[in-house]
Amino acid sequence: MSGYRDLTTKPVPVLIRRIAIPASVGYFFNTMFNVVDTFFGGLISTQVVAALSLSFPVFFIIIAMGVGVSTGTTALIANALGAGARKEARLIAIQGITFGVLTAIAITLLGCLASPVLFTLLGASDAYLADSLIYMDTIFIGTVFFMLSYMMNAILTALGDTKSFRNFLIAGFFMNIVLDPWFIYGGLGLPGLGITGIALATVLVQVMGCLYLGRRVYKTRLIVEKDVKDIFPKLRPFRDIARQGFPASISMISVGLGIFVITFFVSKFGKEAVAAYGIATRVEQIVLLPTIGLNVATLTIVAQNNGARLFDRITETLNRSLTYGGILMAFGTIAVFAGAAPFMDIFTDDRAVIEIGKVFLRIDSLVFFAYVILFVNVAALQGVKRPMYAIWLGLARQVVAPVIVFYLLVTVAGCGLLGIWWGIFFITWTAALVTLFYSRFILKKAEVESRIAAAESSERIPAEKTPIE
Repeated sequence: MSGYRDLTTKPVPVLIRRIAIPASVGYFFNTMFNVVDTFFGGLISTQVVAALSLSFPVFFIIIAMGVGVSTGTTALIANALGAGARKEARLIAIQGITFGVLTAIAITLLGCLASPVLFTLLGASDAYLADSLIYMDTIFIGTVFFMLSYMMNAILTALGDTKSFRNFLIAGFFMNIVLDPWFIYGGLGLPGLGITGIALATVLVQVMGCLYLGRRVYKTRLIVEKDVKDIFPKLRPFRDIARQGFPASISMISVGLGIFVITFFVSKFGKEAVAAYGIATRVEQIVLLPTIGLNVATLTIVAQNNGARLFDRITETLNRSLTYGGILMAFGTIAVFAGAAPFMDIFTDDRAVIEIGKVFLRIDSLVFFAYVILFVNVAALQGVKRPMYAIWLGLARQVVAPVIVFYLLVTVAGCGLLGIWWGIFFITWTAALVTLFYSRFILKKAEVESRIAAAESSERIPAEKTPIE
């Protein structure tokens, strides 16, 4: 557990690499996990690929809640550790696990009730609707395992450990390669389960991940046997986790809503367009993986240094992360723009799907650095306990603006799918530039407020250190 102090002392570039690289590698294999699902789904039929694509906005709600709440929990634990409040860090860690389990139960109940309506709204019917529901109902049953793995990773990340989650994601990828074909086609006494098998494989991998990550958390000694009494819900930690985590979750959910909105407009152009968009977003996710690593590194380093009141290191972390992200995305943009058709060809031999996806990827490649700006700056705001901006940004960028812009370009101007693709380009870049200037203003303001609060606190209790709220 002593290694967490490195985050406030070691050189920032070293820390970014130490945290971001394992996180990026891990999420690469997580994305490839989804690619494997898409690949084997394509071997069944185009309809199954479309069903997986259609299910993604709903599946994303689980991801959003897990990532959001775990991100908030990481920020709280890291701030407490940076301020030297280890007892508070322990309490937040164990309460975070309880919070995650209760959140998972709520998601399962609501998801099973709402998914039929959502899929029908997206145009699914008959066998197409049945495939989508079978997949998501199975995933919803395993929601508690998704949430547990996210919350355990939140604890490890706050300590600067992103290698454990990386190891789980790598192992999960290889497990999925074996489990998907086995569960889909059957064998060794197991009947062929089709699309249900894809979902079951995903849930089983999460179960194994919970066991591994739980062991890693126990080894940190941040949570020890005597802390079991704190597993029952407590008002203050729950309130703090909700206040910090739900804005991030809602922001992530807005991404799911954004995918829902895009899919709604794309679905007007047929199953091929939906399948093309689903495949192309898999390619996009692979290229953007370094931004996830930078996001994790920014959050963790900023949060601990905020607790320790080391504001110069916060600024350096933000600047370094943006620089690294810009360099990486320059290569990503060139690769995707030039190789759009071959990337699509990996997942399907349907020429209509390939042509649609190729056009989207070339336009989308021009947006990659905008995502870096968005993710890194929002992570920094989260690290200094300023999570609310993410909600308004998410709702504006993912829901309000797309509905208006897509309607004008597709329905009024008659631009077809190109209207959707270029709409994404203009909306994302506008949001990125607004976020860049806003975060700089807020971080400077937070520093001034914290210094004033520290001065007032030192007059009353010289040894007291309170991170900014």
